[in-house]
Amino acid sequence: MIPETLGGLALAAGLLGLCVGSFLNVVIHRLPRMMENDWRAQCAELRGEEAAPAETLSLAKPRSRCPSCGHRITALENIPLISYLLILRGKCSGCGAAISARYPFIEALTGLLSAYAAWHFGPTAQAVGALLLLWALIALSGIDLDTQLLPDSITLPLIWLGLAFNLWAIYCDLPSAVIGAMAGYLALWSVFWLFKLVTGKEGMGYGDFKLLAALGAWLGWQMLPAIILLSSIVGAAVGITLIAAARHGRNIPIPFGPYLAAAGMIALFWGQQITRTYLGMIG
Repeated sequence: MIPETLGGLALAAGLLGLCVGSFLNVVIHRLPRMMENDWRAQCAELRGEEAAPAETLSLAKPRSRCPSCGHRITALENIPLISYLLILRGKCSGCGAAISARYPFIEALTGLLSAYAAWHFGPTAQAVGALLLLWALIALSGIDLDTQLLPDSITLPLIWLGLAFNLWAIYCDLPSAVIGAMAGYLALWSVFWLFKLVTGKEGMGYGDFKLLAALGAWLGWQMLPAIILLSSIVGAAVGITLIAAARHGRNIPIPFGPYLAAAGMIALFWGQQITRTYLGMIG
């Protein structure tokens, strides 16, 4: 592949990623609220009561607005990165309230990862799948950090999508993908129950099982040891750092989803090299 062609592809994917990152901010913010509205309606139905009126909310409507003053975000104020940095300068144009730096961070992260995926895989089906997987992992990480939830509406389709891609052995052969989905779920499920039997506490949520199953469906069972090892190392390091800095109590749960997602991204790009190095080290 000619470097100039790869560069153009990466640029196009990066620009697309910036736009998708803006949408992912909406998903991270709204999807948990939509789930909560559904749960409230279901609970009211089980009690035989009329569900309390709730704002009609979807990923498309209503238009994004400032949570402080309700100012509706205009098209000019919704340009990825540029609006935050140059037009709004980190503040709402209506009330002057500070806008979280997480919004441009998600946009920039999505753009950079999208550009790298296009450059790494080139104009292939692997690149298309990598973009979809990366976008889903970013959304799941943001939601888990906010709510300690990994929604089934993202994790379950992600499992099936990984299996669908590997019908044509895009990342691994189909048997490896199926075994990866099964082994990914059962690995953390077993740890969950072992930890609960020993301590009487729940060490992680079922969403973590499904996320690892999804990564197994995409990348195959061979990548699972590397993903589990990488996520555990990063999670332990961050957890110990937060506790040592007195910013996080020992009994306050730390979401594991972002570490699984980060490990999955690393495995997507460099998993085979890591696995070969690991197997070489153990003989």
